[in-house]
Amino acid sequence: MSPPREPALEVEVLGPSRLALEEVERLLSIALASAGVHDGHVAVEFVSTERIAELNAAHRDEDGPTDVLSFPVDGEGEPAGPRELGDIVICPEHTADLREAVVHGALHLTGMDHETDAGEMLAVQREILAWVTP
Repeated sequence: MSPPREPALEVEVLGPSRLALEEVERLLSIALASAGVHDGHVAVEFVSTERIAELNAAHRDEDGPTDVLSFPVDGEGEPAGPRELGDIVICPEHTADLREAVVHGALHLTGMDHETDAGEMLAVQREILAWVTP
């Protein structure tokens, strides 16, 4: 019998980014771990202003570009295969801090929502960024 598989976070980065893959992985790992998530697959895509505006209109009924959007996939319960956490889409042209956008998007994938949680998500985000900021 083989030993149990260690939890693993699989990160896929698409599009041009000024952040190294290792930095994206580290930020995602810390943000997701803050909610007890230690394994699964996350895709992070860096897109143009036009593309984020299209996604913002299609999924949020909001006109114009935004900085980051998150699309959670697997919810509660045990998935049949590896857990698909979801996708984070970031528009560098509308993001003051790419690291903050990665953390923000990851926290949304865990179910946090700064529009309804009386500031909890943004407090966690600030704390994580304080840990990882040189």
